[in-house]
Amino acid sequence: MTYKENIKSIVSNLPDSPGVYQYYDESSKIIYVGKAKNLKKRVSSYFNREVHENNKTRVLVSNIRDIQFIVVDTEYDALLLESNLIKKYQPRYNINLKDDKTYPWICITNEPFPRIITTRKVIKNGSTYFGPYAVVPMMYNLLNLLKELFPIRTCQLNLSQSNINANKFKVCLEYHIKNCKGPCEALQSAEDYNRNILQAKEIIKGNNFSVIKMLKENMQSCADKYEFEKAQWYKSKIEKLERYSVKSSVVSSIISNLDVVTIVEDAQACYVNFMRIINGAVNLSDSFEIKKKLDENLQEILSYALVYIQEKFSFLYPEVISNVLPELDFPGCQFLVPQRGDKKKLLDLSQKNALQFCKDKQKQLEATDPENHTKRIMQQMQKDLRLTEEPRHIECFDNSNFQGDFAVSAMTVFKDGKPSKKDYRHFNVKTVQGPDDFATMEEVIFRRYKRVLDENESLPQLIVIDGGKGQLSAACKSLEQLNLLGKVGIIGIAKRLEEIYYPGDSIPMYLDKRSETLKIIQQIRDEAHRFGITHHRNRRDKGTLKTELSTIKGISTKTSEKLLTEFKSVKRIKELTLEELKQSIGAAKAKLILEYFTVKET
Repeated sequence: MTYKENIKSIVSNLPDSPGVYQYYDESSKIIYVGKAKNLKKRVSSYFNREVHENNKTRVLVSNIRDIQFIVVDTEYDALLLESNLIKKYQPRYNINLKDDKTYPWICITNEPFPRIITTRKVIKNGSTYFGPYAVVPMMYNLLNLLKELFPIRTCQLNLSQSNINANKFKVCLEYHIKNCKGPCEALQSAEDYNRNILQAKEIIKGNNFSVIKMLKENMQSCADKYEFEKAQWYKSKIEKLERYSVKSSVVSSIISNLDVVTIVEDAQACYVNFMRIINGAVNLSDSFEIKKKLDENLQEILSYALVYIQEKFSFLYPEVISNVLPELDFPGCQFLVPQRGDKKKLLDLSQKNALQFCKDKQKQLEATDPENHTKRIMQQMQKDLRLTEEPRHIECFDNSNFQGDFAVSAMTVFKDGKPSKKDYRHFNVKTVQGPDDFATMEEVIFRRYKRVLDENESLPQLIVIDGGKGQLSAACKSLEQLNLLGKVGIIGIAKRLEEIYYPGDSIPMYLDKRSETLKIIQQIRDEAHRFGITHHRNRRDKGTLKTELSTIKGISTKTSEKLLTEFKSVKRIKELTLEELKQSIGAAKAKLILEYFTVKET
């Protein structure tokens, strides 16, 4: 049996159940792991098409030599299993989770008289872990606060009851400077010590307000008993805790505990930001990158990200807000895309961090791998502008005229997203009379691409027209005459709202104002405007000056150009003497010019 027959047989017998499928290559190596709500439908979709649109999918399918699958009870179980298998085997065609940082945790040890320590390794020995902390200074600020609030031991002694009863230990300096109450010599009971630990846990969780409330009650109780020194001690602890609370980024007084997950993408990767909100304050923020392999959608990638977050941060809160919804339900979690209010502000803050992380990654890529950076931008432009190929070569046209006179057009060229100034061109309009922008565009586009075809030059992948529907339609007429319409991508960009128009479509498309695609289109458009205006001004100035000299009977255009070249302006020519004019153009012509300006001024 050939491998194709074997695959066909496996696919035909797949169950209609949730599960995980694994693709193997000819060396029996796993090259892709996927999850499915319905194994038969999902796996069949890879083989029931003649040609896949995505090139990477085509390559993947061509390398499949065997299929194995695991049936599970729910789609959620399939997602978890898939995540574990991807981590174990790192298949070539699966997405990559990139996060090489090991964040520290706060650990409350599982021992008599527990200690509060920091660690970068989570060991399942009954200890309680909080974190991880992406902002390490924040963690140490919290530990310093706990040290000031509660006398918790820092020694590593085995404070078992038998050891304490046997008087094995003596108090250390920490006791004498009042950082510890000496449980090693039974000077503090386990009950009193553990009460401090419980309060410390609440503060680490972010429940500062409940601890403050309890401390205030104790302070008032001491004051009522005239124990003013003890009341003052409680008051100082309350003030320290309140100062710490102020340092947190409080975003709302009504939001309690929830998680925020936002995801943004470019052509090659997705960038996820995760924020944990406790009592209305940002308690944690972390960003990571997910590399796309098979053009997965945002909903699918968000599901992977959520599993990753669950594993890294131990759990998800019951309420999760996000800019997209995952493709499947997560048990115990309710997802919300807020449209207004404090939760929308939180979402915007998280999205801002995700976009910043995206920009940072792109800058790193540009510095370390310029070619890959360019490819990413080209892929993004192709996707955003719905092109059939990457716009490596872009040409943009802009028209200029002065009350219908001195009409010119400029063409600027971008290659690989950057200006190619040696390819810029000017066009002096020949057939259009008066201020007719549409006819000017039609003439210039026809002249440009007629010449490109005649000289067998390479066509651009994208033509950008500075203007709206009218200018775009005029350009399309010329392309149609040259049999190029539909073979070259063409768009129009209107300046007022930066609308993008397509041939035959009256409804414009609006790109995100922050997108790299729009920025490149704006840059080439502005460059065409600058280049065209400069040429137009030069031509208009020369034309205006030549016209006045050329009106003098007996003075030819050639003589006018000679005088303007030599003396730069008509004003300077007016100030010349007869002798100075003679030296330049001879006595007869000098006399004619001098008489003209003498008569004009009288």
